[in-house]
Amino acid sequence: MRLGVIDIGSNTVHLLVVDAYPGAHPLPSSSHKIALRLSEGMTADGSVSGEQADRLVDFVRECVKLSDDQGVEDLVSFATSAVREAPNGQSVLDRVAQETGVELEVLSGRDEARLTFLAVRRWFGWSSGRLLVLDIGGGSLEMASGLDEEPDVAISLPLGAGRVTRDHLDGDPPSGRSVADARRYVRTVLARELRPLLVTAAPDRVVGTSKTFRSLARIAGAAPRDEGPYVPRSLSHADVTGWVPRLAGMDRLARAGLQGVSPDRAGQLLGGALVAEAALDLLDVDELTICPWALREGIILRRLDHLA
Repeated sequence: MRLGVIDIGSNTVHLLVVDAYPGAHPLPSSSHKIALRLSEGMTADGSVSGEQADRLVDFVRECVKLSDDQGVEDLVSFATSAVREAPNGQSVLDRVAQETGVELEVLSGRDEARLTFLAVRRWFGWSSGRLLVLDIGGGSLEMASGLDEEPDVAISLPLGAGRVTRDHLDGDPPSGRSVADARRYVRTVLARELRPLLVTAAPDRVVGTSKTFRSLARIAGAAPRDEGPYVPRSLSHADVTGWVPRLAGMDRLARAGLQGVSPDRAGQLLGGALVAEAALDLLDVDELTICPWALREGIILRRLDHLA
């Protein structure tokens, strides 16, 4: 069957269409996205602005048309932390439903962590043993650990790359004081919540997913995207630590000139790097493997499980 997934993330709004069958590898058919950057463009009280809501409605309407054109049989739609935490999130959801006919499911942070973990488990398989999965989004950081397809521990923290940038990294580039304060804040929040992960058995493989980890791995020398998803890619703690001061000294334009860094994400790359460095440090991880699958794929896989 042809399955479509509309993902309302904190950075991008994305339609992914795949040919998917129970027990088979989902094959991407088409992709359509815009960089809405909800996590960076909220109003002072954290609400979705009227302009952003307008663009979101227009894009979801486009997604419905594209899904019809692509012969999509089943359209799954979900939103993550930016809409979940916005004071006007429900009114935005109601407007999307009224004007497009699409009912968006709002995922909890724990469900984001669980579904991303499922995607990583299916990608690497049982031979990888106990997994520790880290995912830095625009609005939140998800962490999960376990031996099965359902993690033993699933944690979501308000430490997304866009959120840290918006709330703690003023200036372009930010001042040294701003970077130091952001670093301290990230580590304080992480240290407070890490105990469930620290008291579980040590992971056999540590995995990073989504754009922040992929971009950091690319600037540290990992293979480019056009070499395909099956090329092994990794990111070391030492690489992240080495890049943090370099990124802190660059403005957005300079970061956008780095290999593998898109202009839309360049502004929040330092914020993401501070989160990545803190997580690897506090979890005592020397190196992680990059996984091409993340939350969207987890949604697809769970949907197929229910259809089987």
